Amino acid sequence: MTLWSETAQTVMAGDLVTVFAYGTPAGGVIAIPVSPTGLADRAAGTIGVTTSLAFSHKLRHILRDPRVAMAYHTREHGFGASAGDGFVLAQGVAAVGLTPSPARLAALAPQVARFLGDTPAGPFWDWLLREYHEQRVVIDIAVERVTEAPAPVPVLASQPPPSRGSTPRHDPAKLFRQVARLPHRVLAYRGEDGFPVIVPVRVTGHSAAGLLLEGPLPAGARRAAFTAHSFGPQAIGLSNRICTGWLDVTAGVAVYAPHTVGGFTSPPLRRVQLAVNGAMAKNGIRRARRDGTLEELARMTPVVAHHPDRPPNTAPGDG
Repeated sequence: MTLWSETAQTVMAGDLVTVFAYGTPAGGVIAIPVSPTGLADRAAGTIGVTTSLAFSHKLRHILRDPRVAMAYHTREHGFGASAGDGFVLAQGVAAVGLTPSPARLAALAPQVARFLGDTPAGPFWDWLLREYHEQRVVIDIAVERVTEAPAPVPVLASQPPPSRGSTPRHDPAKLFRQVARLPHRVLAYRGEDGFPVIVPVRVTGHSAAGLLLEGPLPAGARRAAFTAHSFGPQAIGLSNRICTGWLDVTAGVAVYAPHTVGGFTSPPLRRVQLAVNGAMAKNGIRRARRDGTLEELARMTPVVAHHPDRPPNTAPGDG
């Protein structure tokens, strides 16, 4: 049975940058921009994305709870502009391949080059990018649901507030100024079945309580992730703000209180961005080997957490 239409396939196989969301043990969600390089197989019902083994924090979360989501929402600088500007959300169960074969990584290379451009070669670049290219992780996602049109806003019970309180921990006015120049904005939260839900939002202002948002958001209060980003051709010149926090929707007014704010802005220079990526991967792999993270990840196995009668994993803390 086909899970999505040909139009959605054009979008999913063509968007240069998407947003990928996964859950946290505290019942929250993290949403990050990624470049899936067209990994969408409609016949098999799968999508995918690759990442570096150096970014172990993300992999831990996915191995603990493999319910994930991908939002295709940009069309900019990609290959899916002919499909229009619709928002496509895919939700599914991730399988993390910590040690993909060299043959599989080699097979992905043409896709990566098509979307992100050719990689410079030579002794220096081969050394700098060795871990970035060789220590890749493939995340295969068995899609369970694709939403191609605006879905009804779900009715969800409110979550208990974080132990440290629900008020902003970062200045909403500063965050508002930072995201004002970033055109792509989404919010993500945990749905009733535990899968992340990602929706487009507009930022209409701010107050001492947080950012003021408009979008298809459920009433009540809950942990949520807010992400704003921009990018140039071949995903060069990235800029993003990646937040976790608390969403309160009361009487139709949505206020987002930021608790953590991360992100970066890189210059629109391909070789500079590649050098930063290579250095981060090299240092991250060295640190993961030294502190035992690689062995920990190898011991972890995905939990079967998507059964509708089984509640999502929860634990005290903020996330």
